[in-house]
Amino acid sequence: MKNGHAEKHRVAVIGSGNWGSVASRLIASNTAKLPAFHDEVRMWVFEETLPTGEKLSESINQAHENCKYLPGIKLGTNVIAVPDLESAVKDADMLVFVTPHQFVEGICKKLVGKLRPGAEAISLIKGMEVKMEGPCMISKLITDTLGINCCVLMGANIANEIAVEKFSEATIGYREDKHAANRWAKLFSTSYFLVAVVEDIEGVELCGTLKNVVAIAAGLVDGLDMGNNTKAAIMRIGLREMRAFSKLLFPSVRDNTFFESCGVADLITTCPFHGSWWQKQESGRSLCKKRRQKVF
Repeated sequence: MKNGHAEKHRVAVIGSGNWGSVASRLIASNTAKLPAFHDEVRMWVFEETLPTGEKLSESINQAHENCKYLPGIKLGTNVIAVPDLESAVKDADMLVFVTPHQFVEGICKKLVGKLRPGAEAISLIKGMEVKMEGPCMISKLITDTLGINCCVLMGANIANEIAVEKFSEATIGYREDKHAANRWAKLFSTSYFLVAVVEDIEGVELCGTLKNVVAIAAGLVDGLDMGNNTKAAIMRIGLREMRAFSKLLFPSVRDNTFFESCGVADLITTCPFHGSWWQKQESGRSLCKKRRQKVF
């Protein structure tokens, strides 16, 4: 409290790729109108030099769009691209992690001792770290390294569709602190992005990780032209195995979580997407083979 008023929350987004830019746009649209938040959203950018010679962060701040990872979509004038990690998170008490999973540990180590007291995090990262001692969830890695509470947001979230405001859903998973989870839900929710809150952080996060394994199998089905019946079977059996594996790792995982957006919905969205990608690769390989045959 300050002068009898609750202090406003300040948000920093750690990551500026396709999904990071879309997340920043979602968040900025809410911080601009909700009195509980500072309107400025700092977005950490891994600095790159564009073909024009311009720095990516400078380009974002001038055009208010990420011309490399999300061209044609305005992020909002209150999204500020910051190439220095420590500067990006300075004074922020709500940290949104949305980078490739392999970079999280290094980023967290750089932030140790640099965060505002009472800071909290949310991970939008689908994946896990596999260490010698066993699998480590990204949210736990963040919590253990930085000593802060970390929720997760997963779901059927193809970034480019959310960017053009096509209706989507997401699931926030939390452990114990429902108040914090509801604050994250308020930060992300819009008329076209519906967020549900579930007290099952491991279940939600594992859904976002394991569905990619099933999607690869679905892609193989498409590549081998085995048909939609086989693909449906792969998805059904895959969802069942996702649940069984998750409960083996964490007995607290709830069955109902797999019927949220992070579960069956994300699986449905991801499998056709990967299947389409696989078919394109097979088509490209077939074309190359035909060309080689003509040459030789």
